[in-house]
Amino acid sequence: MISMSENIKPYKDSELSKKQQVTTMFDTISGEYDGLNRVITLGIDLKWRKKVVAMVAATHPKTILDVATGTGDLAIAMTETGAERIIGLDLSQGMLDVGQNKINKKGLEQSVEMVIGDSENLAYENDSFDAITVAFGIRNFENLEKGLSEILRVLKPNGIFVILETSVPTKTPFKQGYYLYTKYILPVIGKIFSKDKSAYSYLSKSASNFPYGEALNNILTKIGFINATALPQTFGSATIYIASK
Repeated sequence: MISMSENIKPYKDSELSKKQQVTTMFDTISGEYDGLNRVITLGIDLKWRKKVVAMVAATHPKTILDVATGTGDLAIAMTETGAERIIGLDLSQGMLDVGQNKINKKGLEQSVEMVIGDSENLAYENDSFDAITVAFGIRNFENLEKGLSEILRVLKPNGIFVILETSVPTKTPFKQGYYLYTKYILPVIGKIFSKDKSAYSYLSKSASNFPYGEALNNILTKIGFINATALPQTFGSATIYIASK
């Protein structure tokens, strides 16, 4: 199942690697990403992120790394945990620039740092962070297991790792509704609102083909995480995963 996700790339006719294509795609759509995201998720993504923040806050972390931070929404929300150091890391400079503007407007420059970097080759020492998060970014990893291994390496022992990712509802009628929404409605929204016609087709396809629930828990356990737990949200259209080291 992982290979299916890895084979899905934004641009069919491009010779670039998945990593390069994803970076290009997010650079292109960075200015419109936040607004479009609210439309696509009907604003429910804000509620899911609040849950992630609460889970992390309960562990009283001093240092937090938000991998594939995009425009920094989760990294910025993490200021509510009282952490001393929060880093939002992403491959796309375009997305980071949007995030930096938000940080500047909120006066959070001392709390949140935006860093360009690769989730599969993290420039941090072993056991560096009390908490690591990834929201809607893990399915864009070129090599899922390598990215997860790097996250495990830089997470402190007993640290918390939280993933928020789309998943596929398994119960009727939500299963059918989700299928219709992602196959027919989502690409239309993307075409109407987006400069990059391929981007939202890729985002919906990669979401449908990504391992979720028990399958992702098994991968986390195989990599070496402990206590991996999947918590489905909103009829299973997203899932929060918690694991430790």
